[in-house]
Amino acid sequence: MTEIPRRHVRVAIIGAGFAGLGVAMRLRRLGITDFVVFERASDIGGTWRDNTYPGAGCDVPSQLYSYSFAPNPNWTHSFSTQPQIQQYVRDVVDRAGVREAILLDCEVTDARWNSATARWDIRTGKGAFTADITVSAAGPLSAPKVPEIKGITTFRGALFHSARWDHDVDLAGKRVAVVGTGASAIQIVPSIAGEVGRLDLYQRSAPWVLPRLGHRYTLLERLAYRHIPGAQRVARAGVYWLRESFVLWQSKCPPLADFFAFGARLKMWWVIRDAALRRKVTPAYRLGCKRMLISNEYYPALARDNVEVVTDGIEEIREQSIVANDGTEREVDAIVLATGFRITDSPTYDLISGRDGRTLAEVFGADGLSVYKGTTIANFPNLFLMIGPNAALSYTSAVFTIESQINYIVDAITTMDAAGLRTVEVREQAQADYNRDLQTKFAGTVWNGDCTSWFVDERGEHSRLWPDFSFRFHRMLRSFDVEAYETTTHSEQVATTS
Repeated sequence: MTEIPRRHVRVAIIGAGFAGLGVAMRLRRLGITDFVVFERASDIGGTWRDNTYPGAGCDVPSQLYSYSFAPNPNWTHSFSTQPQIQQYVRDVVDRAGVREAILLDCEVTDARWNSATARWDIRTGKGAFTADITVSAAGPLSAPKVPEIKGITTFRGALFHSARWDHDVDLAGKRVAVVGTGASAIQIVPSIAGEVGRLDLYQRSAPWVLPRLGHRYTLLERLAYRHIPGAQRVARAGVYWLRESFVLWQSKCPPLADFFAFGARLKMWWVIRDAALRRKVTPAYRLGCKRMLISNEYYPALARDNVEVVTDGIEEIREQSIVANDGTEREVDAIVLATGFRITDSPTYDLISGRDGRTLAEVFGADGLSVYKGTTIANFPNLFLMIGPNAALSYTSAVFTIESQINYIVDAITTMDAAGLRTVEVREQAQADYNRDLQTKFAGTVWNGDCTSWFVDERGEHSRLWPDFSFRFHRMLRSFDVEAYETTTHSEQVATTS
């Protein structure tokens, strides 16, 4: 068999969402062009390419949901819709001139560290590559989670995940079941409730739903953002610090959460007059313990005559119906799985193998999701994770985390070049010390409450969120702390392989 020729690059980036594209654009601005972006889909955009369900939009203010180096004066609303965000991503990539470095329809099937060559061996759908440095930017919302429900494969109607919406299915007048009450469901339900014949919403736990305090930008505002230097940056700063203040009641003084919870309950009581329905949709945990949701349309949709909130759980899915745990059988024509994503067990973790041959999945399975500064991990030289464990934020934009990590990665690359370093690998002790100190910060926060959420992994550890102000995360990643890493130089590698 003929060996597939390998192409070598300085930096390999997995994923063309906000994170991967951000890395590519920053490298290009610094004059580093020896990189490639692998994207398994036929277009860029990541989450905002995949999630095209009715009502899809962002629950983070528009001013924060853009790169700081590429503000967007074209937002029409303070909370942007999916089409606008996807178009923004395409536009900013084209302006940055990195489109030619993106390989579409090119799925990474294996990435292994080769100690002999001190490089990453990467296999893709378009051939083999080697890379000095690999950045995994697949993202935590890239793999839909399909629940294991008895009989789910026997259903004869339309069944699809919210992140894989089937636009060929006409739901008008149909009997539809929506499974899940997370961030996608509270946008989907109000968007389709008025057109379907009946909607059954299967709720495991009631979410906290806060009012959506947004507005459509006026012509004057858009003109100011487009023509007055610094106007949009001032607006962005104001929104940023307002969101940053949420940390005060989520982390520093959790009892303050009860004040916001009281406002949310008032809103619910005002909209939902039926006492039995109010009991169903009233959360049984402290505000903030799970992801908070924002909507002005969700509760009115639940109060519609053709909508039923089912809290008994699903016992079985049959060919044309769903059977609840209480034995009630409801016939349905279509099922929408708004059941979230594989966040703590991302399939990407199975593809990346480190210095000792173990995959990220195996390491995380044995040792927990322990990562240094949410970005690097012992046993995986020259590997950087984007939005990795303990790098997500519950109160502000993920783009802020992404840009903080980009700063760290870019400084790592420039540090390696300046010092003649071939490899960098975080020390196990540095990683252990960092994670031990990090976990202590969750004590007494709203995230440490009595609820089940994707913030906490199967071990009961807080493996997803950063538990402090985002500006502290940014400051922590401002520069690459090479002293926390085991390093080798190019001369050492030559001596080893000669």
